Amino acid sequence: MAQKQEFELAIEQIAAEKNIPVEKIIETIEAALAAAYRKDFGEPTQNIKVIFDVKTAGSTVYDVKTVVEEIPEDPDEQKEKEINPREHITLEEGKKLKKGAKVGDVIETKLSPPESYGRIAAQTAKQVIIQRLREAEREIVSREFKGKEGEIINGSVQRIEGRNVYVDLAQANGVLYPHEQIPGETYTVGMRLKVYVAEVRDTSRGPEIILSRSHPQFVSKLFELEVPEIYSGVVQIKGIAREGGSRTKIAVMSDQEGVDPVGSAVGQRGTRVQTVIAELGGEKIDIIQYDEDPDAYLRQAMSPAKVLKVELNEAEKRATVVVDEDQLSLAIGKGGQNVRLAAKLTGWKIDVVSPEAQNKDDKPVVDEKPDEDAKPDKVEKPADSAPKEDTKDPKES
Repeated sequence: MAQKQEFELAIEQIAAEKNIPVEKIIETIEAALAAAYRKDFGEPTQNIKVIFDVKTAGSTVYDVKTVVEEIPEDPDEQKEKEINPREHITLEEGKKLKKGAKVGDVIETKLSPPESYGRIAAQTAKQVIIQRLREAEREIVSREFKGKEGEIINGSVQRIEGRNVYVDLAQANGVLYPHEQIPGETYTVGMRLKVYVAEVRDTSRGPEIILSRSHPQFVSKLFELEVPEIYSGVVQIKGIAREGGSRTKIAVMSDQEGVDPVGSAVGQRGTRVQTVIAELGGEKIDIIQYDEDPDAYLRQAMSPAKVLKVELNEAEKRATVVVDEDQLSLAIGKGGQNVRLAAKLTGWKIDVVSPEAQNKDDKPVVDEKPDEDAKPDKVEKPADSAPKEDTKDPKES
């Protein structure tokens, strides 16, 4: 009795450690016993099925057949009709085993179980158990994390190999490839961090969980965690453009009267946005008010620069933004970053000019094209750049 209890406890322990249902482990044992039986005692025409009783540690062996009208002699015809002589039996033979048998019936013929299995059969059973448990574990991990794609989860750095960072996610490990990391961010073993589940790939070695801290949606999800109004849908994120490790522009709006979407995202004295900035290692974040009017939206997107005038070419979706000479550097940003992010955010090609240049009909100071990263509802594979956010209310900028 003690041995039986130990066996049952062992199964429960494996289930807990591998996060696999007990029923799945019992199925694995049954498949292993069936393979072992076929190895030592089975016949080519038998379709072996084993029922294992975890309480008694005993097993019952059956030869299982499904009744069909007839079994063609030609192998090609058998294949075409999906009939296998090992798994099927003719109606005539079925009636000999079961009175009143009809096509479609499943007949289980009980076989004598062996008192013990040979060494080779036992080794076969062991291999089946190891393989089936590994497959079950991979399947469960894949299903669980596929359901978390596009979400933020917590983990800790397990190891660092070259530039790849492997993160312990409790039930599995994920990887932060270099292009998914925030530029300039350093990682140490044991470090706790939030990561965005960008993609789960099924490979021959099991599921590969690709994590990101540079994905634009990482910032969007951080705001969901910190801003109740965004989580509940009172405030919506309409667009986001990010250059990892440097700056993010995010556009918000609300359909509810009396709700200040920018103020909600910033928080009292900037507490909410500062929390997001801290998680991103100081990345700058510009929070702007979304507007369906392209003129107003472009003016907001060019923050912190003060825009004098916006000229729209609807056919080409190109905008000429006019700013004072002393605002050019703000409008363009370091390395053209401000206008580049504004183009990504709004989806408009943007030419930045000063009044003097416009009057002289000179070429624009800078010409930027939009980018798809600005669309928050499209969860895409992270780009090679890692995002960082600007925590300031554009009005304050």
